[in-house]
Amino acid sequence: MYNIDMSNKNITPCKVHVASETGRLRAVLLHRPGVEIERMTPLNAAHALYSDILNRPIVDTEYHYFSGVLEKWTQVYYVEDILERLLDDAEVRRHLVEESCDMDNCDDGLAEQLMALPSVELAQALIEGYEQPDWDCVSDDRYLLKPLYNLFFTRDASSTVYDRVLINSMSFEVRERETLIYEAIFKHFFGVDTLNAMAWDRDARTEGGDVHIAAPDLLCIGQGIRTNTKGIKYLAQTYAKERERFHILVQELPKSPESFIHLDMVFTFLGKHQCMAFEPMLRKTGLFAGKDTTLITIEGGRTSYTKFPNIIKGLEHLGWEIEPVIGGGSDPWVQLREQWHSGANFFSLGDGKVMGYRRNTHTIDALDKAGFAVLNAEDIVEGRVRMDDNEKFVAAFPGSELPRAGGGARCMTMPILRD
Repeated sequence: MYNIDMSNKNITPCKVHVASETGRLRAVLLHRPGVEIERMTPLNAAHALYSDILNRPIVDTEYHYFSGVLEKWTQVYYVEDILERLLDDAEVRRHLVEESCDMDNCDDGLAEQLMALPSVELAQALIEGYEQPDWDCVSDDRYLLKPLYNLFFTRDASSTVYDRVLINSMSFEVRERETLIYEAIFKHFFGVDTLNAMAWDRDARTEGGDVHIAAPDLLCIGQGIRTNTKGIKYLAQTYAKERERFHILVQELPKSPESFIHLDMVFTFLGKHQCMAFEPMLRKTGLFAGKDTTLITIEGGRTSYTKFPNIIKGLEHLGWEIEPVIGGGSDPWVQLREQWHSGANFFSLGDGKVMGYRRNTHTIDALDKAGFAVLNAEDIVEGRVRMDDNEKFVAAFPGSELPRAGGGARCMTMPILRD
């Protein structure tokens, strides 16, 4: 297990702006998975949206190399560091405590107990959960304030969309409280305006894994179990009021199994002219048979809808020259296996510079054949290899436990600033 130095809290906010998926990354928000993931059991894992429980020491090692690559490349902010600092402000502290207790239906007395904690302990309680002092060692209800098991997937609950942050309207109750922390971070630390679909319609849903900022005038969005038509309509109406011309390219996703929860589980941008794609999504076969790809065009206040055979054809219609790299290689059986462990879920550090799980060997081989130098995260972190020495690369980091949580490199990163 790696010891994290938490002594330096002299962190300062940067500008918040993301207008593409592949501009050079200048700042990113992460959360180190911690005690909260050890507070799952086989009894509550499904409620926590996990298919299994995780081995914490292995998670720590894998995350060390994942975050270490990013720290070599860009400014990295950590949720826990910013939250601890924000809790020194009495008004922010009161708001987060009272709203958290309200969401988790806690007794009135708990809020005052939490308010009395030092900031570092309160930050831990808000993330890791707060145990009942008289827990009977038998009942499932051990925590008065529930652990945020999924917080290290920083992409989902908030998304930088141009010069604002979309505070996402989570589809499952177990993740709703995450948004309180992100809203506080972006309002009180970064000082940016936020968007929220639920403030427009209580039934509107958006999640960051479905929201891809392709270009200043184009969003690519997945529509499935996490992001619904009302959430997409909210974004369309928001930009219809602000832009003379704007596009939203929507890819419908299967509702099951859980490996298809977001668009970034089947499609991610690798660079200006390349993407990673799950072949059945492009061919509209298997679980993607009958799943629509729809271009929403907003022009002069009027909205039109056009169907396309797949997301690549929709991008080509908009003038993009983009070549798909097929996740899992050419074997459909392997494609399914590697998609299950986030084989398409790559995160771009810049044009043609990406990172993803090394375990998906056929996908990594496909990137190698497409001209990406394959770099081991261990070599990058330990200074044996420089990423900038390569025009195109994939930083492949170890993943045996992290993928079992249901997400990959893009899921675990929330870009704050790109060129």
